[in-house]
Amino acid sequence: MNVNRSGFFLLFLSLFFFSSFCASGQKRNSRTAQNTQVKSKAQLEREKRANLQRIQEANRILEQTAQKKEASLGQLNVIKEKITVQTGVIRNISSEINYLNKDLRTTEEKVNESQAELDRLKKEYARMIYQASKTANSYNKLMFLFASESFNQFVRRMRYLRHYTEARKQQVAAIEEAQRSLNQQLSMLTSQKQQKRSLLNVQLKENKNLLSMRDQQDKVIQQLSLQEQSLKQEVDRRQKAVRELDRLIAEIVREEIARAARAAERAAAAKAAREGKAAPAKNTGTANKVTLTPEAAIVSSNFAGNKGRLLWPVERGFISQRFGRHNHPVLKGVVVENRGVDIQTGANENVRAIFGGKVLAVQTIPGMNNIVMIQHGEYFTVYAKLRTVNVTEGQEVNMKDTIGTVYTDPEGTTELQFQIWKNQSNLNPEGWLLRK
Repeated sequence: MNVNRSGFFLLFLSLFFFSSFCASGQKRNSRTAQNTQVKSKAQLEREKRANLQRIQEANRILEQTAQKKEASLGQLNVIKEKITVQTGVIRNISSEINYLNKDLRTTEEKVNESQAELDRLKKEYARMIYQASKTANSYNKLMFLFASESFNQFVRRMRYLRHYTEARKQQVAAIEEAQRSLNQQLSMLTSQKQQKRSLLNVQLKENKNLLSMRDQQDKVIQQLSLQEQSLKQEVDRRQKAVRELDRLIAEIVREEIARAARAAERAAAAKAAREGKAAPAKNTGTANKVTLTPEAAIVSSNFAGNKGRLLWPVERGFISQRFGRHNHPVLKGVVVENRGVDIQTGANENVRAIFGGKVLAVQTIPGMNNIVMIQHGEYFTVYAKLRTVNVTEGQEVNMKDTIGTVYTDPEGTTELQFQIWKNQSNLNPEGWLLRK
């Protein structure tokens, strides 16, 4: 019997510690799974806040453009922006639901595992109680102790009884802990199911909002299609203004290239004279780019180094027309070309320098209103469609300095035309500005 009891005790301890190890392993796996999702869920939360802000900005701009009785391209642009953002909102909700579905599956698996573990512990405890009852009926504990053949055996039997009693207590504690864990997981499962139902309701509501926006877009397009003649005239005026702005920019850049070359030649000649050398020959290899001084080279390098992180020229707004050639949003077969990006914003919005530099030109062109051109080494930024201008030619400006305010047209649309050039090459500003 001693051998049987010892074997039973060792078996019980092995099962007990194995159960504890499994439980702790489940907790570690749970923490690991949660950590792998933190970043992605945080990203979804940031996108949700950004989309909310963009919708608020679009609504504010739409209120201003909608004050006019007739539909306008400005209204259409805002509605398109809202549709884009709304699509992102719905996509964001779908991603949240996907994550929640994964959490639900994980929690359901944990519930099943915990339920199985609890059942196993209860069955093990029942077997222990049954074994104990059989032992109690067969032997009296005192007789078991005093039947020892030596003092050492007596001590070992005392320890065995204490350990056996402690093991039963630990088994009860393990069952209670498993029950608490199961209850918590069941509560979490209920909460997650409620979250999913709530998200599905929100998604349904947002889908209805998207359909409403698309209907609104269709109505505005129908109204604008009745203004075909005036829209064509506006396209002609726009393209004429674009050509004139291109000509002005090209002329200013050529003049700056020539001026910088002359300054470099004079500096080289003065240096040669000081050193008693012959004046160097004219360098014709840089005729298509600005000859940079050491200071200008640093500015140019810093500007290039901030590609993709440059400040937006207005604090609030959205890109209403992108860089390059595009089909007209209403007129069929009509293609418009944009040398930069149009940024639609609110009335009286301040325009700011996206980087430090020197104001190279302040001009006025019909259809583009006031224009400010700033040099950053071999890079140039152009700000057109300004209502007011706060800077003068030759003035040094810092990043975020206000250079003017955006012009609002008779239809209520407030839109900035923004361009970036490197020497005589036209660049896509979207690749340079900070991504919103």
